[in-house]
Amino acid sequence: MNQSALHIADIEPKNRDKYQSIDYEEIDINKLFKRTKDKKAQRPFLLIAKDPEATFKRLKRPFKIIKAAGGIVKNGKGEHLFIYRLGYWDLPKGKVDDGEKVDAAAVREVEEECGIEVHYRGICLATTYHLYTLKGELVIKKTKWYDMGVNKSPKLTPQLAEDITKAAWMGLDDLDKVRKKTYPLILDLLPLLERYPKGQD
Repeated sequence: MNQSALHIADIEPKNRDKYQSIDYEEIDINKLFKRTKDKKAQRPFLLIAKDPEATFKRLKRPFKIIKAAGGIVKNGKGEHLFIYRLGYWDLPKGKVDDGEKVDAAAVREVEEECGIEVHYRGICLATTYHLYTLKGELVIKKTKWYDMGVNKSPKLTPQLAEDITKAAWMGLDDLDKVRKKTYPLILDLLPLLERYPKGQD
């Protein structure tokens, strides 16, 4: 949600002071979304529920789901692919076309947004949900993120028509630059890069 995130858990986390509490009986996603419109980084929200999965299903039920797919892409040097769009570092992704398979859409979006050829597409590493407005209506973008690889370290060509002004290969030592100017959702995905650090030769 904008520059914040909602965490649903069945137990209190140890670092409790990192979060803003939300009461289960009074939660209103529309009001919560309005609170997060402030572009300054906010503490994530925390909702404690007996059954987090059932609670999440209930909360997302009123919203239209937009399917999207993207890649966590590594090259032969073990570097990972990032794009810079509208002032923030991001990972390449995009909407799934009608009748298109989600994994195929993930590869297509990476190739289109960065001007490369993907040589390897592996498993889905994560699924994320992002709440935003589309034509004045709140919708949820459900994105599946796939493990991908390319040979060597190909030149990148950002897709300017999609407002992507940079595409860059970054090593693990470069991730602090990303953390300073990215979205909460991407911050949650960064540990996956450290888990799969080796590239494809």
